[in-house]
Amino acid sequence: MIFVGRIEKMAEKVRQLMDKQESIRNIGIVAHIDHGKTTMTDNLIAGAGLMSEDLAGKELVMDSYELEAERGITIMAANISMVYNHENKEYLINLIDTPGHVDFGGEVTRAMRAVDGVVVVVCAVEGVMPQTETVLKQALKEKVKPILYINKVDRLINELKVDEKQMQERFIKIINRVNELIGRYAHPEFKEKWKVKVSDGSVVFGSAYNNWAISVPLMQKTGIGFKQIYEYSKNEQQKELAKKIPGYLSVVDAIIKHLPNPKEAQRYRIPHIWKGDANSDIGKDMIECNADGKTVIMITSIDVDPHAGEIATGRVYSGKVKKGDKLYLINSGRENTVQQVAIYMNTGRVQMEEIPAGNIAAISGLRDAYAGETAAVEKIEPFESIKHYSEPVMTKSIEAKNPKDLPRLIEVLRQVAKEDPTVKVEINEETGEHLVSGMGELHLEIVEHIIQHDKGVEITTSRPIVLYRETVTKPGKMVEGKSPNKHNKFYLTAEPMPENIYKAIIEGEIPEGKPKNPKELAQKLREYGIDKEEAKKVWDIYNHNMFIDVTKGVQYLNETKELIIQAFEEAMREGPLAQEKCTKVIIKLHDAKLHEDAVHRGPSQVIPAVKRAILAAMLYADAQLMEPKQKLFINVPQEYMNAVTKQIQGMRGQILNMEQDEDHLTIVSKVPVSKTFGFAAEIRSATQGRAMWSTEYAGYELLPRELQEETIKQIRERKGLGKRKTAEGFLE
Repeated sequence: MIFVGRIEKMAEKVRQLMDKQESIRNIGIVAHIDHGKTTMTDNLIAGAGLMSEDLAGKELVMDSYELEAERGITIMAANISMVYNHENKEYLINLIDTPGHVDFGGEVTRAMRAVDGVVVVVCAVEGVMPQTETVLKQALKEKVKPILYINKVDRLINELKVDEKQMQERFIKIINRVNELIGRYAHPEFKEKWKVKVSDGSVVFGSAYNNWAISVPLMQKTGIGFKQIYEYSKNEQQKELAKKIPGYLSVVDAIIKHLPNPKEAQRYRIPHIWKGDANSDIGKDMIECNADGKTVIMITSIDVDPHAGEIATGRVYSGKVKKGDKLYLINSGRENTVQQVAIYMNTGRVQMEEIPAGNIAAISGLRDAYAGETAAVEKIEPFESIKHYSEPVMTKSIEAKNPKDLPRLIEVLRQVAKEDPTVKVEINEETGEHLVSGMGELHLEIVEHIIQHDKGVEITTSRPIVLYRETVTKPGKMVEGKSPNKHNKFYLTAEPMPENIYKAIIEGEIPEGKPKNPKELAQKLREYGIDKEEAKKVWDIYNHNMFIDVTKGVQYLNETKELIIQAFEEAMREGPLAQEKCTKVIIKLHDAKLHEDAVHRGPSQVIPAVKRAILAAMLYADAQLMEPKQKLFINVPQEYMNAVTKQIQGMRGQILNMEQDEDHLTIVSKVPVSKTFGFAAEIRSATQGRAMWSTEYAGYELLPRELQEETIKQIRERKGLGKRKTAEGFLE
């Protein structure tokens, strides 16, 4: 429990340090699930004097949401600001504790935009796991610097019974793996510079649960080395160890010495996340983290407070934000007035007069904002959009139990989608059926809980449904699409998108949307192998699909361009096979014959002609379904290898790798998401509860041909679509 009486005192210290940028560190705590992020954060909170040292590691104060305590996992990112006296100087640490479960990876992605450094927590027993790699990759992509905390050292000694030499070998293996990932994912200028080292204290060893931690600088000060750590742990003298080397000291030392302050970080981060003019006044203000400059804020998350309404969390990159400020929301094109500004103290917020550049603020009054929005005092180039690395793969149909709750349910669903942008909501106000899509079963369970218990709307839900995608597998023949009045004709083809371009769009290397900078986009596309002329004429990139105009000298085409793009986007939202979303498709417009009178080429003529022609062109290009896949990592004692491989084969899975570590095996496989329902119970039964597993999103792959027709039929029946159309059927 956080000491309520000390919050105001801490808030006063925070106020005094907010404008001393060299003394600020904005950090995230990231890790694989159950590696001890929240436990380690308890140590830091106790070190700041905000909770009892005896309860640190057990209380998990940052897991304040009831389901987090119930399920023992972090679901939502939580913020807190704390001040430490380190070597006779005070430092302000703005901290975000993030989830480790793969279903809530979106929370990690958004948090990375607000911070400059991360503490990567790795369990000494399990080592670097799939989600460790994912969160480290997310941080490095955003130019966020890592340090390493190796946790649960006591378990290594007492449960695995390793000797001192084996303990250190385990540490070396973890450090080498983390450095290998930094070398792989960091931007070129940081590949070597950011590698963690035991010698300089950027690696910390500890037991967050038992409140002790140590690094080489602290070893030199205290005279306690690995030998003593081993002896204390083996002899169950953890409390004595915690008194000599408290859990927060080494971590705070590493954060202050190795993670950058905002002034330092913004010099290299701003040009990376903001593509505006770096030489403009506002560009210079952000690069210099100028608190006296023009205000610019990046909104990283939205929470709905039942009393204060929508609260936007944002990193202030320049200027100051205070009550009464008018901020322009760049993407939504609206101006809002700031009602209050505050800092986070875990579950609560403490109001401030103003919050200057280099800090993380809680702002109320920005009712039109969403995660990823840019708020500024004037119209500027927005920040690069926040790129989530996985897509929703599962859907549930949700209906209000009581018809009178329907308007409230619609409002709640919109709120939920705003609070968590990885939740996708499709609302059908006529039928009262709403589709909610999420990252997995657990994600959807949490969304249901929020709707029923937090928002108070009684609902009924369907069983989870897997989301498929539609694509094409070969270049198809040209199709003529005629407008209903027969005065306009469009000639289109569909073809598969090359793998390297598809990957570049997913990873954000090629931006989605209508090209903002066509020259820059054309240059990038040429580098990826697209024809020079075609690269110049990309009209739209939508949901990982591309529309290219390859016509020459068509009259009135520019006047109908927006309608053609609208038709393309509508077709990509509902493919020809089963009205599932399309992906990895390139549509080319080769020619068009347009009526000279604008009245005869309006939306009701152009949109259906182009949309139907695209759907027909996809069928001629051998349209097929793609299914979502997950990588499945299973760690089991060797004697269960056959049981696990049998389980994977029964799920239509493919074994990618097997690694042996003493008497345990790690089996890496790829399985269809549709086969993972009920997996937990089955794997427990097959391995007598001895298996540990985790999953990772693995993208979409073609569904085997023998399953295509049956699956299309099932989806169409579920949606009430009737018999599917042929290519000619779309053109009638």
